[in-house]
Amino acid sequence: MSEPLTIAQVTPQPLGSGTGMDRFVRTAAAGLAARGHRVLLVAPSSDSAEINEARAAVRGAREAPEGLVEPGQVRELALGEVLPAATTGRRAAVPVDVARAAEEFHAVVPLDICHVHDPFAPSLASAALRHSRSLNVGSFHLPPERLVSMQVARRLVELVFGRLDARTASYAATRDLMRRFFPAPYDLVAPGVEEVRPLEPQETDLPVHIVYVEAEERGGLRTFLRALRLLDTEALWRATVLTARGPSASTPLRAGLRDRVAFVSRDEARNEDEVLAGADIIVAASDGAAPAPGLLLRARAAGAVPVASRLPVYEEVLDDGEAGLLFEPNDVDTLAAQLGRLIGDRGLRERLASRRPQRRWDDVVDDLEGIYAGLVARRHDGRARPEIARRLASRPLIEVDLHMHTDHSPDCATPVEVLLATARDRGLGAIAVTDHNEISGALEAAEKAARFGVKVIVGEEVKTASQGEVIGLFLHEKIPRGLTLEETVAAIRAQGGIVYVPHPFDRMHSVPDYEHLLGILDDVDAIEIFNPRVAIGTFNEEAERFAAKYRIVAGAGSDSHVAQGLGSVRIRMRDFEGPEEFLESLRDADIVRRPTSLIYVQALKFLETTAIPPAARRARRARRVARATRKA
Repeated sequence: MSEPLTIAQVTPQPLGSGTGMDRFVRTAAAGLAARGHRVLLVAPSSDSAEINEARAAVRGAREAPEGLVEPGQVRELALGEVLPAATTGRRAAVPVDVARAAEEFHAVVPLDICHVHDPFAPSLASAALRHSRSLNVGSFHLPPERLVSMQVARRLVELVFGRLDARTASYAATRDLMRRFFPAPYDLVAPGVEEVRPLEPQETDLPVHIVYVEAEERGGLRTFLRALRLLDTEALWRATVLTARGPSASTPLRAGLRDRVAFVSRDEARNEDEVLAGADIIVAASDGAAPAPGLLLRARAAGAVPVASRLPVYEEVLDDGEAGLLFEPNDVDTLAAQLGRLIGDRGLRERLASRRPQRRWDDVVDDLEGIYAGLVARRHDGRARPEIARRLASRPLIEVDLHMHTDHSPDCATPVEVLLATARDRGLGAIAVTDHNEISGALEAAEKAARFGVKVIVGEEVKTASQGEVIGLFLHEKIPRGLTLEETVAAIRAQGGIVYVPHPFDRMHSVPDYEHLLGILDDVDAIEIFNPRVAIGTFNEEAERFAAKYRIVAGAGSDSHVAQGLGSVRIRMRDFEGPEEFLESLRDADIVRRPTSLIYVQALKFLETTAIPPAARRARRARRVARATRKA
């Protein structure tokens, strides 16, 4: 990449936990830093001193955030305590202090990329995604057998995932299941392996060394030990169990195994890779509860032959049995038979061991840099027009409301004359009239605007077929409702208009989903980041974050359906003529919010459009128009 990026790699697991995800995150971070990027490794910890130190470092970076990490470096930050990922239907919450730490981190550190790993709630990764103001990448490492247990919390998970701009999966099996339950495009970014130098060739009469890494692949130890009991007692073999807890009391060793099986703790092992390098056979006997596909990749790199239960992710790693042997989960007899074949057939062992994986960690970093570059390229950088900006510099400041309706909308009873008079009385220099699926009210307002001393932008809020609404500004012809989002945007562009997305994340109304919004990103000119009629404030906050991370011009409007709501939010900007000057002026505008009661204006809307009988509404409209006309 041409420019170094500031990247946060956020994991829900403590650093150094030894899992496949941990290796992926730490190795990828080191590779990215080696290419000149600033990398922050954000992880939970059980050490309160580490957490306090990291939070103090973030607070201290408020004055000089670039000093938190230098180009070409990796900085580790423990921003929260270790939390279990949610696997039940009960809504689990991230502790307040963890959420605040994640929010403060994003407020202080100007990230280009926030890369979260397995962002299932509750976790530090999900909290970081919730508060991110940068481009978000989500990577999924959980083997697919475990993803099924997440479906009871699916709706909560979908809300979190809705903030992702790109998604990756470590294995095709994981990608396919993620696509099924959480539909979206997923790039396959498989983990790499470091080539492990095998030990010097052993004499042929030494026992075949079988290794089981119970410290990483939990749940299959009993199956493994039972299979060992079925092996030929005359065969030359020995076994090592690399464990985090020592022999289990529930799996006592029989007399025939005590001299052949050694339990070695991770603390006692000098280097796990050395254990793999000294192995002839690696067994992965998970029944799907806690598989470790990364272990099999490292075993293959070390020249050991994997024997694994027939899980989709294990079949993928072993090239459907071409690089190892398989058995059905919990099938002790078949596992024993496969081990017996390998113990007795040196040629088979050598043939399978020769099929080593070729993907390296540099390939992983290449893939990640490509994804990051693709996202960064979609930012709206460099679109400013300096010659127009110079022209606008001498123009007066005016206040503008970019979203409102007249009685040409079916859900509004405000006459055009009343709207114009109210805009003038409230000090607005310009307004955008954006009736629902209609342009006649805006054209009428533009025709009468000079009498009221208010500039009118002709607009329309168009309902698409199924992807929400989009506003066209500076139009001269009506755009029909019911087109696709892409067709609607193209129709606005065909008129030389401005594409303005209103209340994009207001889930109380019909809005484009995240995927469709990303699909038209290059054609969006501005986004409404504040709308006082949005009932839940976090929806406006999401819009603000989206505009900021893609550097899209921000707008705001009252979305007034009654005159009393007009100007409740306004934009202070330089006066303009035409769409080009408008968009350039909007880049440097200030949004001014004025307190208003949503309940009050909604009640007025109900009274004016529903509660008052039609005849009374017509009479009331005539009186209001007469008063507004007299004032003009």
